Amino acid sequence: MLYEALDVMRLSFPARDIREYNPLQMAYIGDTVHDLYVRSLLLAGGMTVGRMHRQAVRMVSASAQAKMLAAIEPDLNEQEADAARRGRNAQAKHPAPRHADPADYAHATGLEALWGYLYLSGQTQRLDTLMKLALSRTEELWQKQNSK
Repeated sequence: MLYEALDVMRLSFPARDIREYNPLQMAYIGDTVHDLYVRSLLLAGGMTVGRMHRQAVRMVSASAQAKMLAAIEPDLNEQEADAARRGRNAQAKHPAPRHADPADYAHATGLEALWGYLYLSGQTQRLDTLMKLALSRTEELWQKQNSK
């Protein structure tokens, strides 16, 4: 399982209290966790590398991540919702990319902060559950885009 490998990797670094990380630091690692999960999922689908890349770009975009956060927000506990909210409200020292809507970019940062919070706090089973839930609830978007 992907998250067992992530647990091993996380444990090989010195542990820090989760409260020591700011939301943008959690989003920084959460972005990588999201990307790795999506790429692993696509690899299991048996697509060509070019097709996997195009699909991954769609699935890790700010608008896609904003939709994923909206899809799982009702299922978040208080600490998870707080991590997502703090990430969404964090003020990066750079503007949203030109191709991204600023509101979507903020919500995407919230999702990434949530993934980072769960990963850094060792809650990889919960991370797996929420990641699968987010992807399944937005699956129709990937199916439509995948047929293009």
